[in-house]
Amino acid sequence: MMGARAILLAVVLLAGLLSVDRSARAEITAAEYPLPAGVGAHDVAPAAVGAVWFTAQMQGALGRLDPATGHVELLPLGKDSAPHGVIVGPDGAAWVTDGGSNAILRVDGTTRAISRFPLPSGRNYANLNTAVLDPAGILWFTGQDGVYGRLEPKSGAMKLWEAPRGPGPYGITRTAAGVFFASLAGNYLGRIDPATGTATVLEPPTPRAGPRRAWADSHGLIWISEWNAGNVARYDPANGQWRSWHLPGAHPQAYAVFVDDRDVVWLSDWGANAIVRFDPATERFQAFPFKSAGADVRQLLGRPGEVWGAESALDRLIVLKTR
Repeated sequence: MMGARAILLAVVLLAGLLSVDRSARAEITAAEYPLPAGVGAHDVAPAAVGAVWFTAQMQGALGRLDPATGHVELLPLGKDSAPHGVIVGPDGAAWVTDGGSNAILRVDGTTRAISRFPLPSGRNYANLNTAVLDPAGILWFTGQDGVYGRLEPKSGAMKLWEAPRGPGPYGITRTAAGVFFASLAGNYLGRIDPATGTATVLEPPTPRAGPRRAWADSHGLIWISEWNAGNVARYDPANGQWRSWHLPGAHPQAYAVFVDDRDVVWLSDWGANAIVRFDPATERFQAFPFKSAGADVRQLLGRPGEVWGAESALDRLIVLKTR
């Protein structure tokens, strides 16, 4: 069962939901899970069932939450660690992009054994950001210092490429059409050819949009959060067409984007201190503001029926249950 404190936080959060119609209230419930003070949770990644992993960036650790009990486990990642992103592979292992130690880490989901893959010499600080696994099991990743790369887990072979326009590579996703990454500083969506590693610049229609995160839906459409413009945008690799929608509110800042198993788009809006739901079928937004100021949700990820985020400034994880 959910811990008493998490239930209390869920009730408090639901009491503060704004701009949500009655049907949405009936379908969506929410809960927050307190974390140890000062962990600085950055990214979050639920396993297929059960546990939820998160990067404890301020403590150089990988965290693991058991939602059934609220128990939190912290696994130290070693000297200089400052982990940014985390994803979970099909075998249940957590993959961490560790900007502090300039390495990719694999953490076994059962034994907690850590395998370390340092970046090649010559790249002393790539500012590693996020990663994605392709169908062949290759890990693709970004570094805000101006690189993107690939790691073959079985052999440990790693290769880096210099990103177009230098610094900026941030969120990353993949489809059958290739691997795509958002460049915040470079102001573009990059399309990587997995066969050659070459990146093509795809210009969003909004000037100085500030693409931050990227996520693919079940149709292979790429959704990006535009931090500077306050938009959610969509790119269609099949025809090269873009569309964008402005988030509600006076000063939206779209940080994270995630597309759930029903192709509903979720964003974290720092301007509104809220998680925002966007339904592409109706082109309607629904905002879920936090009761506490400055939640700073930097990333969203989920599993069927659940959307998870890390409230970096408040030392909490949050889940929205969509059914």
